[in-house]
Amino acid sequence: MQDTIHHLSHIDLDGYSCQLILKYTPYNIINYNANYGAEVKSKLELILENITKSKTSALILITDLNLTADESRWLHGEVIKLNDTNKEVKLTLLDHHGSGEESAKKYPWYFLDTDRCATKITYDYVKEHFKLNEPKWMNKYVNVVNAVDLWKKEEHNNFEYGKVCMRLITETRELNRVMFDKEDTHYKLTLLFEATKFLDEEDANILLDEKIHTLKKEFFKTDKNDTLDNLATEYVVKLLGNMRDTNTIYYKGYRGYLSYGVGNTSIVGNGFLVAFPEYDFIVDVSYRGALSLRANNKVSVSQIAKEWVNGGGHPNASGGRVMGFKEQYRYDKVKQQIEQIINDKESVAGKLEYKKED
Repeated sequence: MQDTIHHLSHIDLDGYSCQLILKYTPYNIINYNANYGAEVKSKLELILENITKSKTSALILITDLNLTADESRWLHGEVIKLNDTNKEVKLTLLDHHGSGEESAKKYPWYFLDTDRCATKITYDYVKEHFKLNEPKWMNKYVNVVNAVDLWKKEEHNNFEYGKVCMRLITETRELNRVMFDKEDTHYKLTLLFEATKFLDEEDANILLDEKIHTLKKEFFKTDKNDTLDNLATEYVVKLLGNMRDTNTIYYKGYRGYLSYGVGNTSIVGNGFLVAFPEYDFIVDVSYRGALSLRANNKVSVSQIAKEWVNGGGHPNASGGRVMGFKEQYRYDKVKQQIEQIINDKESVAGKLEYKKED
Protein backbone atom coordinates (compact mmCIF):
# COMPACT_ATOMS: atom_id res chain seq x y z
CA MET A 1 0.00 0.00 0.00
CA GLN A 2 1.21 3.50 -0.84
CA ASP A 3 2.11 5.91 1.99
CA THR A 4 -0.76 8.29 1.21
CA ILE A 5 -4.14 7.73 -0.44
CA HIS A 6 -5.55 10.77 -2.23
CA HIS A 7 -9.24 9.87 -2.39
CA LEU A 8 -11.44 11.85 -4.79
CA SER A 9 -15.16 11.07 -4.65
CA HIS A 10 -18.51 12.46 -5.70
CA ILE A 11 -20.59 14.86 -3.57
CA ASP A 12 -23.66 12.69 -3.09
CA LEU A 13 -24.54 9.93 -0.63
CA ASP A 14 -22.76 7.29 -2.70
CA GLY A 15 -19.60 9.38 -3.00
CA TYR A 16 -19.30 10.26 0.68
CA SER A 17 -20.15 6.70 1.70
CA CYS A 18 -17.10 5.51 -0.23
CA GLN A 19 -15.03 7.79 1.97
CA LEU A 20 -16.80 6.56 5.10
CA ILE A 21 -15.62 3.03 4.30
CA LEU A 22 -12.02 4.15 3.90
CA LYS A 23 -12.12 5.71 7.39
CA TYR A 24 -11.90 2.17 8.73
CA THR A 25 -8.56 1.45 7.09
CA PRO A 26 -5.19 2.20 8.76
CA TYR A 27 -3.83 4.36 5.95
CA ASN A 28 -3.07 8.04 5.64
CA ILE A 29 -5.99 9.33 3.58
CA ILE A 30 -6.60 12.81 2.17
CA ASN A 31 -10.18 13.30 0.99
CA TYR A 32 -11.26 15.44 -1.95
CA ASN A 33 -14.76 15.82 -3.38
CA ALA A 34 -16.03 17.05 -6.71
CA ASN A 35 -19.17 17.34 -8.76
CA TYR A 36 -19.08 16.57 -12.46
CA GLY A 37 -17.70 19.04 -14.97
CA ALA A 38 -14.69 21.29 -14.56
CA GLU A 39 -14.45 20.60 -10.84
CA VAL A 40 -13.24 17.04 -11.44
CA LYS A 41 -10.12 18.14 -13.31
CA SER A 42 -9.57 21.01 -10.89
CA LYS A 43 -9.44 18.59 -7.95
CA LEU A 44 -7.26 16.15 -9.86
CA GLU A 45 -4.83 18.98 -10.60
CA LEU A 46 -4.76 19.76 -6.89
CA ILE A 47 -4.03 16.11 -6.09
CA LEU A 48 -1.18 16.04 -8.60
CA GLU A 49 0.23 19.26 -7.10
CA ASN A 50 0.10 17.78 -3.60
CA ILE A 51 1.80 14.58 -4.74
CA THR A 52 4.51 16.59 -6.51
CA LYS A 53 5.23 18.50 -3.28
CA SER A 54 5.27 15.35 -1.18
CA LYS A 55 8.16 12.93 -0.71
CA THR A 56 5.91 9.92 -0.05
CA SER A 57 4.47 7.33 -2.40
CA ALA A 58 0.85 7.85 -3.33
CA LEU A 59 -2.31 6.18 -4.54
CA ILE A 60 -4.85 8.26 -6.42
CA LEU A 61 -8.20 6.63 -5.66
CA ILE A 62 -11.26 7.90 -7.53
CA THR A 63 -14.71 6.65 -6.58
CA ASP A 64 -18.22 7.36 -7.89
CA LEU A 65 -16.91 9.63 -10.64
CA ASN A 66 -16.53 8.64 -14.26
CA LEU A 67 -13.85 10.34 -16.32
CA THR A 68 -14.26 11.38 -19.92
CA ALA A 69 -11.90 9.90 -22.50
CA ASP A 70 -9.91 13.14 -22.53
CA GLU A 71 -9.70 13.29 -18.72
CA SER A 72 -8.60 9.66 -18.54
CA ARG A 73 -5.92 10.17 -21.19
CA TRP A 74 -4.66 13.31 -19.46
CA LEU A 75 -4.57 11.77 -15.98
CA HIS A 76 -2.91 8.58 -17.25
CA GLY A 77 -0.19 10.69 -18.82
CA GLU A 78 0.31 12.82 -15.72
CA VAL A 79 0.79 9.75 -13.53
CA ILE A 80 3.35 8.38 -15.98
CA LYS A 81 5.24 11.71 -15.81
CA LEU A 82 5.27 11.58 -12.01
CA ASN A 83 6.63 8.04 -12.00
CA ASP A 84 9.28 9.07 -14.53
CA THR A 85 10.55 11.57 -11.93
CA ASN A 86 11.01 8.74 -9.40
CA LYS A 87 7.66 9.35 -7.75
CA GLU A 88 5.89 6.13 -6.81
CA VAL A 89 2.30 6.82 -7.83
CA LYS A 90 -0.51 4.37 -8.52
CA LEU A 91 -4.00 5.05 -9.86
CA THR A 92 -7.31 3.27 -9.24
CA LEU A 93 -10.82 4.29 -10.27
CA LEU A 94 -13.92 2.47 -8.95
CA ASP A 95 -17.18 3.49 -10.59
CA HIS A 96 -20.56 2.29 -11.82
CA HIS A 97 -21.57 4.89 -14.42
CA GLY A 98 -21.89 3.38 -17.89
CA SER A 99 -20.61 6.58 -19.49
CA GLY A 100 -17.11 5.56 -18.42
CA GLU A 101 -17.11 2.43 -20.59
CA GLU A 102 -14.71 3.81 -23.19
CA SER A 103 -12.08 4.59 -20.58
CA ALA A 104 -12.67 1.33 -18.71
CA LYS A 105 -11.87 -0.66 -21.86
CA LYS A 106 -8.63 1.22 -22.40
CA TYR A 107 -7.05 1.59 -18.97
CA PRO A 108 -6.39 -1.24 -16.47
CA TRP A 109 -6.74 1.16 -13.52
CA TYR A 110 -10.33 2.03 -14.50
CA PHE A 111 -12.68 -0.48 -12.85
CA LEU A 112 -16.31 -0.27 -14.01
CA ASP A 113 -19.27 -2.29 -12.73
CA THR A 114 -22.76 -1.00 -13.53
CA ASP A 115 -24.48 -3.59 -11.32
CA ARG A 116 -23.27 -2.15 -8.01
CA CYS A 117 -23.21 1.36 -6.61
CA ALA A 118 -19.78 2.88 -6.03
CA THR A 119 -20.04 2.33 -2.27
CA LYS A 120 -20.57 -1.41 -2.75
CA ILE A 121 -17.78 -1.59 -5.34
CA THR A 122 -15.45 0.24 -2.96
CA TYR A 123 -16.48 -1.92 -0.01
CA ASP A 124 -15.80 -5.14 -1.90
CA TYR A 125 -12.55 -3.79 -3.34
CA VAL A 126 -11.26 -2.59 0.02
CA LYS A 127 -12.06 -5.93 1.67
CA GLU A 128 -10.03 -7.70 -1.00
CA HIS A 129 -7.08 -5.34 -1.42
CA PHE A 130 -6.80 -3.22 1.75
CA LYS A 131 -6.76 -3.78 5.48
CA LEU A 132 -10.26 -3.05 6.77
CA ASN A 133 -11.30 -2.87 10.40
CA GLU A 134 -14.92 -3.49 9.52
CA PRO A 135 -17.58 -2.43 12.05
CA LYS A 136 -20.72 -4.57 12.42
CA TRP A 137 -22.98 -2.04 10.70
CA MET A 138 -20.94 -1.61 7.52
CA ASN A 139 -22.33 -4.42 5.37
CA LYS A 140 -25.93 -3.42 6.13
CA TYR A 141 -25.19 0.24 5.52
CA VAL A 142 -23.56 -0.56 2.16
CA ASN A 143 -26.71 -2.40 1.12
CA VAL A 144 -28.79 0.65 2.11
CA VAL A 145 -26.72 2.91 -0.14
CA ASN A 146 -26.81 0.37 -2.94
CA ALA A 147 -30.61 0.11 -2.74
CA VAL A 148 -31.26 3.83 -2.96
CA ASP A 149 -28.49 4.69 -5.42
CA LEU A 150 -29.66 2.04 -7.88
CA TRP A 151 -33.31 2.82 -7.02
CA LYS A 152 -34.16 -0.71 -5.87
CA LYS A 153 -37.56 0.08 -4.43
CA GLU A 154 -38.27 -3.61 -3.94
CA GLU A 155 -35.75 -3.56 -1.09
CA HIS A 156 -38.25 -1.46 0.85
CA ASN A 157 -36.55 -0.97 4.23
CA ASN A 158 -33.11 -0.31 2.76
CA PHE A 159 -34.56 1.92 0.07
CA GLU A 160 -36.58 4.06 2.49
CA TYR A 161 -33.69 4.42 4.92
CA GLY A 162 -31.39 5.29 2.04
CA LYS A 163 -33.72 8.08 0.95
CA VAL A 164 -33.37 9.75 4.35
CA CYS A 165 -29.57 9.30 4.25
CA MET A 166 -29.57 10.86 0.80
CA ARG A 167 -31.38 13.91 2.13
CA LEU A 168 -28.99 14.01 5.07
CA ILE A 169 -26.25 14.77 2.54
CA THR A 170 -28.11 16.98 0.06
CA GLU A 171 -29.49 19.27 2.78
CA THR A 172 -26.22 19.56 4.70
CA ARG A 173 -25.16 23.00 3.49
CA GLU A 174 -23.99 24.72 6.68
CA LEU A 175 -20.33 24.55 5.63
CA ASN A 176 -18.86 25.74 2.35
CA ARG A 177 -16.99 22.84 0.80
CA VAL A 178 -14.55 25.01 -1.18
CA MET A 179 -13.25 27.01 1.76
CA PHE A 180 -13.82 24.34 4.39
CA ASP A 181 -13.32 21.16 2.41
CA LYS A 182 -11.82 19.09 5.24
CA GLU A 183 -14.35 20.30 7.79
CA ASP A 184 -17.28 19.85 5.41
CA THR A 185 -16.28 16.27 4.60
CA HIS A 186 -15.79 15.55 8.29
CA TYR A 187 -19.25 16.99 8.99
CA LYS A 188 -20.94 14.80 6.38
CA LEU A 189 -19.07 11.64 7.38
CA THR A 190 -19.92 12.28 11.02
CA LEU A 191 -23.62 12.56 10.19
CA LEU A 192 -23.50 9.38 8.11
CA PHE A 193 -21.80 7.54 10.95
CA GLU A 194 -24.50 8.73 13.33
CA ALA A 195 -27.07 7.46 10.83
CA THR A 196 -25.62 3.95 11.06
CA LYS A 197 -26.68 3.78 14.71
CA PHE A 198 -30.37 3.56 13.76
CA LEU A 199 -30.09 0.84 11.11
CA ASP A 200 -31.56 -1.89 13.32
CA GLU A 201 -34.29 0.21 14.89
CA GLU A 202 -37.96 -0.22 14.09
CA ASP A 203 -39.14 2.38 11.56
CA ALA A 204 -35.50 3.41 11.22
CA ASN A 205 -36.19 5.80 8.35
CA ILE A 206 -38.76 7.73 10.40
CA LEU A 207 -36.50 7.80 13.43
CA LEU A 208 -33.56 9.18 11.45
CA ASP A 209 -35.80 11.70 9.74
CA GLU A 210 -36.83 13.06 13.14
CA LYS A 211 -33.23 13.09 14.41
CA ILE A 212 -31.57 15.03 11.59
CA HIS A 213 -31.92 18.48 13.13
CA THR A 214 -30.62 17.26 16.49
CA LEU A 215 -27.66 15.47 14.90
CA LYS A 216 -26.65 18.64 13.07
CA LYS A 217 -26.87 20.73 16.23
CA GLU A 218 -24.80 18.21 18.19
CA PHE A 219 -22.01 18.51 15.63
CA PHE A 220 -21.75 22.29 16.01
CA LYS A 221 -22.54 22.56 19.72
CA THR A 222 -19.69 23.40 22.08
CA ASP A 223 -20.78 24.45 25.55
CA LYS A 224 -24.35 25.72 25.30
CA ASN A 225 -27.43 25.04 23.25
CA ASP A 226 -28.71 27.49 20.64
CA THR A 227 -30.47 27.50 17.30
CA LEU A 228 -28.79 25.59 14.48
CA ASP A 229 -28.20 28.86 12.61
CA ASN A 230 -26.41 30.44 15.57
CA LEU A 231 -24.36 27.33 16.33
CA ALA A 232 -23.28 26.98 12.70
CA THR A 233 -22.47 30.69 12.43
CA GLU A 234 -20.23 30.54 15.49
CA TYR A 235 -18.49 27.50 14.05
CA VAL A 236 -17.94 29.19 10.66
CA VAL A 237 -16.60 32.37 12.28
CA LYS A 238 -14.04 30.29 14.17
CA LEU A 239 -13.02 28.55 10.95
CA LEU A 240 -12.59 31.89 9.22
CA GLY A 241 -10.47 33.07 12.12
CA ASN A 242 -8.27 30.02 11.89
CA MET A 243 -7.55 30.85 8.25
CA ARG A 244 -6.48 34.46 8.74
CA ASP A 245 -2.88 33.81 7.68
CA THR A 246 -3.94 32.89 4.15
CA ASN A 247 -7.19 34.85 3.72
CA THR A 248 -6.19 38.39 4.71
CA ILE A 249 -6.16 41.07 2.02
CA TYR A 250 -5.18 44.76 2.13
CA TYR A 251 -6.58 47.72 0.29
CA LYS A 252 -5.06 51.19 0.66
CA GLY A 253 -3.88 50.48 4.17
CA TYR A 254 -7.08 48.79 5.35
CA ARG A 255 -7.09 45.20 6.46
CA GLY A 256 -9.78 42.99 4.96
CA TYR A 257 -10.77 39.36 4.99
CA LEU A 258 -11.69 37.49 1.80
CA SER A 259 -14.09 34.56 1.88
CA TYR A 260 -15.61 32.61 -0.99
CA GLY A 261 -19.13 31.24 -1.22
CA VAL A 262 -19.80 31.47 2.51
CA GLY A 263 -22.94 33.59 2.06
CA ASN A 264 -25.12 35.02 4.82
CA THR A 265 -22.66 37.90 5.03
CA SER A 266 -24.85 40.09 7.23
CA ILE A 267 -24.68 37.52 10.02
CA VAL A 268 -21.38 35.72 9.39
CA GLY A 269 -19.53 38.82 8.23
CA ASN A 270 -20.60 40.98 11.12
CA GLY A 271 -19.94 38.10 13.50
CA PHE A 272 -16.41 37.85 12.15
CA LEU A 273 -15.76 41.59 12.51
CA VAL A 274 -16.93 41.51 16.13
CA ALA A 275 -14.80 38.45 16.92
CA PHE A 276 -11.73 39.85 15.14
CA PRO A 277 -11.81 43.65 15.53
CA GLU A 278 -8.36 44.04 13.98
CA TYR A 279 -10.10 43.73 10.59
CA ASP A 280 -11.60 46.77 8.89
CA PHE A 281 -13.85 44.93 6.45
CA ILE A 282 -14.80 41.50 5.11
CA VAL A 283 -15.81 40.61 1.56
CA ASP A 284 -17.47 37.40 0.44
CA VAL A 285 -17.40 36.42 -3.23
CA SER A 286 -20.21 34.23 -4.55
CA TYR A 287 -19.65 31.47 -7.09
CA ARG A 288 -20.91 33.85 -9.80
CA GLY A 289 -18.72 36.76 -8.78
CA ALA A 290 -21.14 38.79 -6.66
CA LEU A 291 -19.36 40.72 -3.92
CA SER A 292 -20.90 41.23 -0.48
CA LEU A 293 -18.90 43.61 1.73
CA ARG A 294 -19.39 44.39 5.43
CA ALA A 295 -17.65 46.82 7.77
CA ASN A 296 -18.07 48.03 11.34
CA ASN A 297 -17.58 51.80 11.10
CA LYS A 298 -13.89 51.60 10.24
CA VAL A 299 -14.07 52.10 6.48
CA SER A 300 -16.77 52.79 3.92
CA VAL A 301 -17.30 49.58 2.03
CA SER A 302 -19.64 51.43 -0.32
CA GLN A 303 -16.57 53.36 -1.48
CA ILE A 304 -14.56 50.15 -1.82
CA ALA A 305 -17.35 48.49 -3.80
CA LYS A 306 -17.52 51.53 -6.07
CA GLU A 307 -13.79 51.58 -6.69
CA TRP A 308 -13.48 47.84 -7.22
CA VAL A 309 -16.48 47.00 -9.40
CA ASN A 310 -18.58 50.16 -9.71
CA GLY A 311 -20.85 48.81 -6.98
CA GLY A 312 -22.22 50.54 -3.93
CA GLY A 313 -24.57 50.49 -0.99
CA HIS A 314 -24.25 51.60 2.62
CA PRO A 315 -21.03 52.46 4.47
CA ASN A 316 -21.16 49.20 6.43
CA ALA A 317 -22.97 46.99 3.91
CA SER A 318 -22.37 47.10 0.19
CA GLY A 319 -22.03 44.93 -2.87
CA GLY A 320 -21.31 44.61 -6.55
CA ARG A 321 -20.31 42.09 -9.17
CA VAL A 322 -16.99 41.15 -10.73
CA MET A 323 -17.57 41.17 -14.46
CA GLY A 324 -16.04 38.17 -16.19
CA PHE A 325 -15.55 36.29 -12.93
CA LYS A 326 -14.68 32.63 -13.46
CA GLU A 327 -16.16 30.18 -10.99
CA GLN A 328 -13.41 28.44 -9.10
CA TYR A 329 -13.18 25.26 -7.05
CA ARG A 330 -10.11 26.36 -5.14
CA TYR A 331 -9.86 29.33 -2.80
CA ASP A 332 -6.36 30.31 -3.93
CA LYS A 333 -7.63 30.85 -7.48
CA VAL A 334 -10.37 33.18 -6.20
CA LYS A 335 -7.91 35.17 -4.16
CA GLN A 336 -5.72 35.63 -7.21
CA GLN A 337 -8.63 37.22 -9.10
CA ILE A 338 -9.58 39.58 -6.27
CA GLU A 339 -5.99 40.59 -5.55
CA GLN A 340 -5.57 41.40 -9.24
CA ILE A 341 -8.52 43.80 -8.96
CA ILE A 342 -7.00 45.36 -5.83
CA ASN A 343 -3.59 45.77 -7.46
CA ASP A 344 -5.14 47.35 -10.55
CA LYS A 345 -7.19 49.82 -8.51
CA GLU A 346 -4.39 50.77 -6.13
CA SER A 347 -2.12 51.55 -9.03
CA VAL A 348 -4.46 54.25 -10.35
CA ALA A 349 -6.16 55.61 -7.24
CA GLY A 350 -5.10 57.56 -4.20
CA LYS A 351 -5.52 56.62 -0.58
CA LEU A 352 -9.07 55.79 0.44
CA GLU A 353 -10.41 58.00 3.18
CA TYR A 354 -13.26 56.86 5.36
CA LYS A 355 -16.18 59.24 5.50
CA LYS A 356 -19.25 58.16 7.41
CA GLU A 357 -22.35 58.67 5.27
CA ASP A 358 -25.70 59.69 6.60
